[in-house]
Amino acid sequence: MCLTYACSGDVEHTAPAIGENDSIPFMHARGINTLISDSGVMRYHMVAEEWDIFTQESKAATWKFVKGLLMERFDEKFHIDLYVQSDTAYLHEQKVWELRGRVVVRNIKGDVFRTEELFWDMIRHEMYNHTYMHIKTPERELEGTEFRSNEQMTKYYVNNSVGAFPVSDTQEPPADQTKDNTETKTETAEQPKEQDQRAKVQAKEKGALPPAKKFQTVGR
Repeated sequence: MCLTYACSGDVEHTAPAIGENDSIPFMHARGINTLISDSGVMRYHMVAEEWDIFTQESKAATWKFVKGLLMERFDEKFHIDLYVQSDTAYLHEQKVWELRGRVVVRNIKGDVFRTEELFWDMIRHEMYNHTYMHIKTPERELEGTEFRSNEQMTKYYVNNSVGAFPVSDTQEPPADQTKDNTETKTETAEQPKEQDQRAKVQAKEKGALPPAKKFQTVGR
């Protein structure tokens, strides 16, 4: 009996190469409280629990804040002109911010914007969304959909809007109507006086006083 043994080489088990859509971040940081400059000028203050940076070939890095973000933007005099807070935030290729969850934005005028989704295009310098938006200012409240505004959130447009305004702004009577009512009341008040004077003159001519007026009590 002849036994034949065939020997084969060892098989090496390898995993596929990491692709562009892999979930491993290039940088992972926790407890973030940092200042970020733009063109050499300090412009942003960011606070976050976690910060992940993902890099891809021939593309700018993408930032992810999956546990929330608080960001303040400064103007040229280092005054806060925009306050942004959201449950989740993404900065896609250093171009567009995507804010989701409980999104709150406050501009330099004190107007507060609340929504569940907001996009901030840093190339076109505008903000927009296609969901419900609630706006509260010191003078009024406004809500609607299809929101779009400038980067400062001071000039904005809301489609399908419904608002609440002060009552004094909508129920003030016209000036002409007030004048007419006043003149009518003045003429009516002068008529009894003229009648009394005429009665006294007639009674004096006849040598007798006018009869005393009789008053009638109505009710209690």
